[in-house]
Amino acid sequence: MSQPTARQTTFSAMRDATREDYRIIGRHSVEFFAGLPDRVLAHLELLRGDTGGYAVDRLTHSLQTATRARRDGRDDEYVVCALLHDIGDTLACTNHADLAAAILEPFVSQKNHWIVKQHAIFQGYYFFHHLGLDRNMRDRFRDHEWFRDCAEFCEKYDQRSFDPGYDTLPLAAFEPALRKLFAAPRNSIYLDPETGRLGASRER
Repeated sequence: MSQPTARQTTFSAMRDATREDYRIIGRHSVEFFAGLPDRVLAHLELLRGDTGGYAVDRLTHSLQTATRARRDGRDDEYVVCALLHDIGDTLACTNHADLAAAILEPFVSQKNHWIVKQHAIFQGYYFFHHLGLDRNMRDRFRDHEWFRDCAEFCEKYDQRSFDPGYDTLPLAAFEPALRKLFAAPRNSIYLDPETGRLGASRER
């Protein structure tokens, strides 16, 4: 009778690990990755209830931004980016766009990643002057190829999505698109160059 496969390693320093150790770790990593959509959805739920002083809470703002993008005919990737653009609010209060962009980067186009990463600066056009800041801070990107795209995201979807009377879609409406997007990364140092999947995937 064959011995059951080890479920965890025993080394205490990475330099002492073996290839078999990393096969075990790789299998765990693939299993853990499969739960990423659930963790993203759970983190979105943390935005519920806190308005930050606005007329709607942070989750409603995110849902409304995604709803407007979907109804405007944007593709699923763009819509999920719209949904997650403020997911960093809870842990990255002073650089939320960077955290949202980091979560999305392995799964989306460079253009959509850039829009999410820079949206906080572009959104500042609508309110920075009320805080004594430069509302034209976005002009540092005036010559960037995606300047207009980010400005459009903020104008059409982000800055106007604080309306408590808007017919906003629920989170469940976006769940299939979110799960599909996070099913497989496009870019990661952990992708197997032969399979295009996360390392150890071919052993499953």
